[in-house]
Amino acid sequence: MTLRLYDTATRAVRDFVPLEPGRVSIYLCGATVQAPPHVGHIRSGLAFDILRRWLDASGYDVTFVRNVTDIDDKILARGAEEGVPFWQVAMRNERAFTWAYDVLGCLPPTYEPRATGHVPEMVELMDRLIDAGHAYPADGDVYFDVRSFPEYGALSGQRLDDMQPAGDSEASVKRDPRDFALWKGAKPGEPQWATPWGAGRPGWHLECSAMASRYLGPAFDIHGGGMDLLFPHHENEIAQSKAAGDAFAQYWMHNAWVTTSGEKMSKSLGNSLLVSEVVKRVRPVELRFYLGSAHYRSMLEFSDEALAESAAGYRRIEGFLRRAEEALGDGPAATGLPANFAAALDDDLGVPQALAVVYDTVRAGNAALAEGDSDTARRARDEVVAMLDVLGVNPYAEPWAAASDDGAARRALGPLVDVVLAQRQAARERKDFAVADALRDGLASSGIVVEDTPTGARWSLAEES
Repeated sequence: MTLRLYDTATRAVRDFVPLEPGRVSIYLCGATVQAPPHVGHIRSGLAFDILRRWLDASGYDVTFVRNVTDIDDKILARGAEEGVPFWQVAMRNERAFTWAYDVLGCLPPTYEPRATGHVPEMVELMDRLIDAGHAYPADGDVYFDVRSFPEYGALSGQRLDDMQPAGDSEASVKRDPRDFALWKGAKPGEPQWATPWGAGRPGWHLECSAMASRYLGPAFDIHGGGMDLLFPHHENEIAQSKAAGDAFAQYWMHNAWVTTSGEKMSKSLGNSLLVSEVVKRVRPVELRFYLGSAHYRSMLEFSDEALAESAAGYRRIEGFLRRAEEALGDGPAATGLPANFAAALDDDLGVPQALAVVYDTVRAGNAALAEGDSDTARRARDEVVAMLDVLGVNPYAEPWAAASDDGAARRALGPLVDVVLAQRQAARERKDFAVADALRDGLASSGIVVEDTPTGARWSLAEES
């Protein structure tokens, strides 16, 4: 089956055909680093990490660019509130985002450019737009003339005459109130760079067009980001890049929000949903499993109850892998992916359907273990590991292997449970079934499930069973 992706620009699922056979170029709008990341911020990075991993698994050579917006109005305002330079705010929060991406197992980008490092490319792009009649300088600012670009509004499906004025500047020097700022003239106390039109700083939208073309060229395959960036950010990127003569992105992909009580997640909800706080309540791999389990274009309603249920599901998968390793006496081997798993991901990254295949394979593997069918159990175990690897939650791979719950606590628990199981077996052999049942019930009350198999008793934590 050919990979098919929903393209926001055409509002249709399309066959994915890269510009260059065997190679895929992706630009993902990354963090605007005015605050540390909550789980809503990080969903985009996770969704596109799964896309990247699936492209890798499908044999493509992927170039993945994820930018950092380290200067904008909000960052400047936060610096002013705190009485510190803007770059101090930006660097602190950039480190927080990098930590969050890393702790949740996102592969590092091929390139991760910062906006402040690419002002020369922005100046060059503005120069091209002014020469082509699509932009104009005014009182130290530079604006994009939206009426000069007839396709403006096509991505978001809006008519220009129905749009509100651009919110990034209220300057009266604009030709049209919907014209957006490419460059903002210098103001006292703000950072500034020299340009032919006066000193100032970049507008928000200009930077991504400049950085995408710098690292991926004038035409590339996929542009991604959250659906909240569809307008005006991505609409403006298309306008300024295509007006300058670049073909720009061939496919546009947008992930949906994480919501709480039906509302888009925001900083006003407090710190309890910061990634750094949520990973104190569940393991990072369990948070990744939860955030990545819904279809990327579906809203994900976040709750601690849903997170706990998802985490228990992941631990049951781990439980199967642990039982298989104990019974088979070996670790997983490389294997191919089940056809229905691949078909699910080829169908616009159908992760929910792909996870259904994982769960079905786990059930078949558990049944094979109970029946002593080693060949079937081994095949199921290897397929489950291969599928989890594509989804970025393979417990045998980094960073999860180093943080596995097969740690000191479990190693200490194992010998104690083995002593109780030995006592239970002795009681059964002398036909003292009351004692045997009491020992089993005592383990159950402690959250330990005992399973009698043809090869002897096997134990697991209740949430893994």
